[in-house]
Amino acid sequence: MKVNIEIDCTPLEARQFFGLPDVGPMQTAVMDKLQQQVLSNIEKVSPESLIQSWFTFDPKIAERFQDMFVTMAGLGGTRSSDKKK
Repeated sequence: MKVNIEIDCTPLEARQFFGLPDVGPMQTAVMDKLQQQVLSNIEKVSPESLIQSWFTFDPKIAERFQDMFVTMAGLGGTRSSDKKK
C-alpha cells in the first residue's frame, strides 16, 4: 500500500508545527553584523590604503620598487644616484 500526503505550508508554519524556534530575527542580526564588518573592512583593501601601508615602514621602498620593476622589465641597470656612490 502506498500513501502520499501533500502538505501545503510555509517554512515558518512547518517550524511552528514541529515546535522549532523562529531563527529569522537571529539570521537578520547576524547578516547585519556581517555586512557592517565587510563594509568597514573594505576600506582596508582599497589600492590607496594598501600602497600607503606598504610604503609607511621604509621611506626608500618606493625607489626599491621602481628599481625592481626596471630590472624586471630589462630596461636598464642601476640608477644614476647609485652610480655616484
